[in-house]
Amino acid sequence: MIVDTVEAFAVENPPPSFGGRYFVMVKVTTRDGVTGWGEAYGATLRAHQMTALIEDLADQYLVGHDARRVEDLFRRAYGRGFTQRPDVTMMAALSALEIACWDIVGRHLNQSVHDLLGGRVRDRVRAYTYLYPRDGDTADVYVDADTAAERAANMVGAGFTAVKFDPAGPYSAHGPYQPSLRRLDVSEAMVAAVRDAVGDRADILFGTHGQFTAAGALRLARRLEAYDPLWFEEPVPPDDIAAMAEVARGCRIPIAAGERLTTVHEFARLLEARAVSIVQCNLARAGGLLQGKKIAAIAEAFSAQIAPHCYNGPVGAAANLALAACTPNLLVLETILGFDHGLHRDLLTTPLQMHEGFVVVPDGPGLGVDVNENVVRAHPYTGPDLHLSMADAPIEDVDPLHP
Repeated sequence: MIVDTVEAFAVENPPPSFGGRYFVMVKVTTRDGVTGWGEAYGATLRAHQMTALIEDLADQYLVGHDARRVEDLFRRAYGRGFTQRPDVTMMAALSALEIACWDIVGRHLNQSVHDLLGGRVRDRVRAYTYLYPRDGDTADVYVDADTAAERAANMVGAGFTAVKFDPAGPYSAHGPYQPSLRRLDVSEAMVAAVRDAVGDRADILFGTHGQFTAAGALRLARRLEAYDPLWFEEPVPPDDIAAMAEVARGCRIPIAAGERLTTVHEFARLLEARAVSIVQCNLARAGGLLQGKKIAAIAEAFSAQIAPHCYNGPVGAAANLALAACTPNLLVLETILGFDHGLHRDLLTTPLQMHEGFVVVPDGPGLGVDVNENVVRAHPYTGPDLHLSMADAPIEDVDPLHP
């Protein structure tokens, strides 16, 4: 199972670009002709710098080596440059290669990845989706309570038992900051309207992106508690564990976090501080499938659950699904409208399947999905590189007191 070639791709995701403007994918092929696919969730570098980094990493640590030695691959790459510490960009690149290796091993053995990681404990996985805008909308689903309520009711009617939205204001590189009074009002109105629309048929997942101080997050939480959200997501910056724990102690909503963390080390610190009860690892960033299995095990020891994050393409989603299938302490899996649309559908010869709000666990070897390489090559990314267009905007431009 010696790796022969590695080729990385930045794949353009046409508008409305749900899941990101591009997906970073990698094809790994062994000398005996077995191919595996992986995906990186990383927006810290420009798209084509990310693909170059993946290929550079593979040239140093994977090409010429046995694809079955995923733990050895991880350890050698993790210590690259005498670092041995979590690094978001490096781990995204390594995650893509690690996932592809598992895909290869499963295909070589004619076994699914979830069987190789302990065997599945469920045949289908509970799913949720964001409330996304649609063509023809006359109001913004992200801030208009009536539109959000209507969309939530539609998603529940389609089978979803949980919906997520984040009306608290865009992420800003200039945070953390206090939410404005208007954002507090908008957030409460949105949650109230969605709760009224879905009743007890669905959970509400309230998202933020780590933009608030602990005090600001607690002010917001007090507005939301009466509507019983299933979680309050990443209310403070991901590296401020003490602040996250302060929020967890001070509000009655479960805290979820982890999409911006990587490796067991960062997740272990968060869990040790009792800062979260729901862990949102994204396997295309967190170090891959084996790291994901370790993260889930640590969470289990702290009576926490996992809810794998997915704002990327279908290969990363398939990796998340493989982990979800064989993990007892799973809560729910993120989807992007169920993966049955646009490039999420077209990149796979057979898309991931939904049934009554659950993702069906595929039985095929490896990740259980086959990538349509012709579609990959037909959509090279050529557009702007920022996933988050507001990332560098000053606070007063993204969340003024009176916008």
